[in-house]
Amino acid sequence: MQKTKRTGAVSPESLSVEEFTAVAYGELRRIAASYFRNEKAEHTLQPTALVHEVYIRLMKGQPKTYENRAHFFSAAARAMRQILVEHARTRGARKRSAGVRVPFESVEIAGDETPDYLAIHSALEHLEEINPRLANVAELRIFAGLSEKDTAEALGVSPATVRGYWREARALLEKHLTHS
Repeated sequence: MQKTKRTGAVSPESLSVEEFTAVAYGELRRIAASYFRNEKAEHTLQPTALVHEVYIRLMKGQPKTYENRAHFFSAAARAMRQILVEHARTRGARKRSAGVRVPFESVEIAGDETPDYLAIHSALEHLEEINPRLANVAELRIFAGLSEKDTAEALGVSPATVRGYWREARALLEKHLTHS
């Protein structure tokens, strides 16, 4: 691993999944914890278990190295999304029509209710068909918990570009959730 001169942060160029996970574990744990902030204490999936499950999935079916931060966080976000959706399904999740609807403004900032991950997953699948770039930004913001700045850095675009993509993605996702 190489540290950058400017920030002292680890350079993500072609790191193995083990190196990336070691560097990003704290960030992944923080993201996972935010998902469970409003869950009951006896919830069957805990933040550390979620991060460990992400690691296992990244070790199994993913590349042995990651090209950059965007590549890693895209894979991690996809794994978190799959795990949360599978968990919601296996615990007998509510039908989408009766699920809790949480505006995407509330997904970033923990609200009083747990987001309906099945509905969000469905909306993201729909968005992927319409515009994969918007779906990628939404997935990084929602499931990887990346800030606007971090998303821009991960994707190699400006924060203003991410802001515009996120605004458009949120509007399309909210429209899909409202009409589904």
